[in-house]
Amino acid sequence: MEIEIKLDQSRKTPKVIIVTDVITDEVSEIVQRLKTSNHEIVSGIKDGCVEIINVASLVRIYSADKKVMIRTDSGEFLSRQRLYEFEQILDSNSFVRISNSEIVNLKKIKSLDLSLSGTICVKFTNGETTFTSRRYVAKLKKILGI
Repeated sequence: MEIEIKLDQSRKTPKVIIVTDVITDEVSEIVQRLKTSNHEIVSGIKDGCVEIINVASLVRIYSADKKVMIRTDSGEFLSRQRLYEFEQILDSNSFVRISNSEIVNLKKIKSLDLSLSGTICVKFTNGETTFTSRRYVAKLKKILGI
């Protein structure tokens, strides 16, 4: 792949042009990454107040009792966003879905217990644990190179 950058003082906004003979998976992924800007902050509700949360402090995002909860280093927050929305805005190199009801921050994982048959026990740096669903085990292993 060739990458070319041209500086043009008359341009006010960046313009990206992809020149290719066929749209491959790689091209589609590049387009998708350009469309979705990675967010640095999200919002959560705690004690009736909306708080700004730095994405780096997210441990896990999960659904419970038809609500989406955000667990961070500093506590737990309620979110108005849905899991699929988080999946779209968060960096796919750091955040991965491990079940239909949970997304985890790979940078906050302390260890993985692979001894259970058909699932993985995920232990976080804050002491919490969760489990992957059988459906997502292969995906998590592939991402982690296991």
